[in-house]
Amino acid sequence: MSTTRTVLLVFLVVAVCIGILPATAQPPIGGDRAWYAVHCNVDGASVSFDGQYKGDIQGGVLYVEAYTTGTPYSTYTVSKSGYTTFSDSVDGVPGKGETFDLYATLNPTEPTQSPIIGGDIGWYTVHSNVDGAAVMFDNTYQGVITNGILSVQVYTTGTPYRTYTVTKDGYLPFTAPVTSYPAKGQTVDLYATLNPAPTPVPTKSPISPGIVLVGLAFAGLLLVSRKL
Repeated sequence: MSTTRTVLLVFLVVAVCIGILPATAQPPIGGDRAWYAVHCNVDGASVSFDGQYKGDIQGGVLYVEAYTTGTPYSTYTVSKSGYTTFSDSVDGVPGKGETFDLYATLNPTEPTQSPIIGGDIGWYTVHSNVDGAAVMFDNTYQGVITNGILSVQVYTTGTPYRTYTVTKDGYLPFTAPVTSYPAKGQTVDLYATLNPAPTPVPTKSPISPGIVLVGLAFAGLLLVSRKL
């Protein structure tokens, strides 16, 4: 086989390999998708990211789709008539296929003047070593730890809570039973210590199929050249 034909054959094999690879190696236009999960204690509250309306809280949460390669959001706002507006910075960006949790606690703008339905009021005070950790009572979001504590208002004649959970990204979740219940005007202290989650061990990436394909092409070409 002449040198010119050999070079031409090598060029054609490489061109075919390169033409095949982009179909599976390139990401879709707009980047990979991920989600923000906005948790709130008031259903029907409106959620905005950087002033853009994204939807309403339903069942305590709203999922907002985002592109990992797009411009990151800087702030989010949660509001509803009769409640103080909540706004905070977006401190993280979800990776491909991941969900990043954000939390908002809305408080009534005016105290009610009518008799309280459901009985007298007591409080749980949840103490934790990690500020910003989310607190759940029986899977109902209650707010986040601030300055080491979160106060949760309850009705003494209401259905008692059975468990409380405290979570934050980067830490192991804490769950414990609620064994004491506040009487009228009383506060029951609950405690949660969060420990850092173990750092995952990185795994070695497998060899790209494209590299294997190019290698096989050159090996076959070398074998043909030797026979000729």
